[in-house]
Amino acid sequence: MTVQALPIPSYDDVRVVVPAPDAGPGNWAGAASAVLVDGVFWLTWRVRRPLTDGRGVAVQVARSLDGETFEVVAEVSREEFGAESFERPVLVPVPGIGWRLYLSCATPGSKHWWVDSITASTVEGLPTGERAVVLAGDDRVAVKDPVIEPSPDGGWDLWLCCHPLEDPGHEDRMTTRHLTSADGLVWTDRGEVLAGRPGHWDARGARVTAVVGRDPLTVLYDGRADAASNWYETTGLARWDGERLVPDDAVGSIVSPHSDGAFRYAAAVPLPDGRTRFYVEAARPDGAHDLVTLVR
Repeated sequence: MTVQALPIPSYDDVRVVVPAPDAGPGNWAGAASAVLVDGVFWLTWRVRRPLTDGRGVAVQVARSLDGETFEVVAEVSREEFGAESFERPVLVPVPGIGWRLYLSCATPGSKHWWVDSITASTVEGLPTGERAVVLAGDDRVAVKDPVIEPSPDGGWDLWLCCHPLEDPGHEDRMTTRHLTSADGLVWTDRGEVLAGRPGHWDARGARVTAVVGRDPLTVLYDGRADAASNWYETTGLARWDGERLVPDDAVGSIVSPHSDGAFRYAAAVPLPDGRTRFYVEAARPDGAHDLVTLVR
């Protein structure tokens, strides 16, 4: 399959799946991930409010038969994890075990993030499931916003957003690293695979958000040009050249036509008919961000 043949999301014909929790900037529903299992769409996202009202306050998990109308079946709050905020969650079915929910957790009073997890036999049981810290980060790097998929060779692949902490005031910068695991809990770092490019729309950083092709590996990622655009990332396409993921400048930056232009955290779900359903956090006219869906 060529890159040109791959489905690419855009703001055209989007439908709101989860509206922002309130009107105005800082109120966001999004940072979602989704899977389709036995005809059921499972969607998880974080609910975020402005900085003055608590930031990422909760993660919700919902199910749907049509991919657009969802029923919430589980919720976890940041307080249960001692986190100051939540960012992107990831829900995956684990063969022989059940389900695992990965959570991006902010360490209170710092710029540090870590990735936690909950495992349970059912999605509904996740709030009281078995917890484990998956990726702790350290005093040099914050880790968050994983993209996790079964590996074609068995085990799991993870693309991890990393923020350097050693230069105060510049912690918003981001790169993506690739990790592998046999069990989804203990991970081996395979190195950096994507970073920002000086002078481009993604100069400040690049975060893989979805895998849309495997031959070659092709991903959606989001990025931004400067620190002032933090939280307002837009989406691009990159593919593996044998050593790294290389952005496709023919695709460029995909944006929302509204307010801050954010079109970020794209998730992709392959459909049985060969199309792809996308879920994206997108800016709306009043500055809030809705979680929207589209099919390509």
